[in-house]
Amino acid sequence: MSTSLLGRLPAHRLVLRATRLNRVRLSSTTPPAPSSFRRSLVALAAAVGIAATAGTLGAMFPPPPIAILFPRAAPGPPADPFSPESIAFTEDLEAKLQALPLLQKLRSMPDADEWYETRPYQAFPEERRVNNLTAGALRGPGKLALYPLIRAKKDESESVVFLHLGRGVCGHDGIVHGGLLATLLDETLARTAISNLPEKVGVTANLSLNYRAPTMADQFVVIKTSLQEVKGRKATVTGRVEDLDGTLLVEATAIFVQPLYAKLLHSAQLKKAMGEPPKSDEPVLLADGQDLNPKHKHR
Repeated sequence: MSTSLLGRLPAHRLVLRATRLNRVRLSSTTPPAPSSFRRSLVALAAAVGIAATAGTLGAMFPPPPIAILFPRAAPGPPADPFSPESIAFTEDLEAKLQALPLLQKLRSMPDADEWYETRPYQAFPEERRVNNLTAGALRGPGKLALYPLIRAKKDESESVVFLHLGRGVCGHDGIVHGGLLATLLDETLARTAISNLPEKVGVTANLSLNYRAPTMADQFVVIKTSLQEVKGRKATVTGRVEDLDGTLLVEATAIFVQPLYAKLLHSAQLKKAMGEPPKSDEPVLLADGQDLNPKHKHR
């Protein structure tokens, strides 16, 4: 275009034409934007990377819902609970029980001398143990591998029970059967109630449970019991199942009644099953001339 022609154009058209020329120059030097296909590849690679990372972390630290819905595979309880492998497993589990920080803490509390420890069924005759549910049928590695360890207050008003629940006592795989938890609560609550009844014999009249969270298998749990009231032949107790972190799993209230035929039952065997307080080995200190049997008529 000649200079004379440019001179004839209005000023605003000259500015517009210059702007268009600048745009053409800039577009010729600016690199082309990435294509949509390339952007899709980048997004796909990022998604795969995020998914791989999330999958790895999920496998290492599965969230509770995933662990519940898709439990890891586990072998069943051993067929022979008296095999060398089973015995070694039980001994290792007992060592872990004794080393639990919570148990060590309770043993070192200022009021520790007000409590005693006992192991139910440990002194129970074998001929009776084999036909008992928790001491016989459910006893062994993968189920109830250890006898419960009970720390009970000497006045029998409270108890703290340590148990290990194996993988073989599940309802849904990986989650302990609610019926088993009810059984364990019934037995531990009964011990506290019966210890406070006149004849030390009682039966379950009512057991009410509230399940608060799934109880996962292959872990130690703690059952805490507390005496609420005793009226004649009736005792009311409460209890709760917790994991070692203190999470409430199950809570219960129960009423136990001493039957009219209590005197006819084998209370001595019941005491062995429940776990008796250890006999005191402290020496008896006598004053000079003290009579150990004042009601006896001396000749």
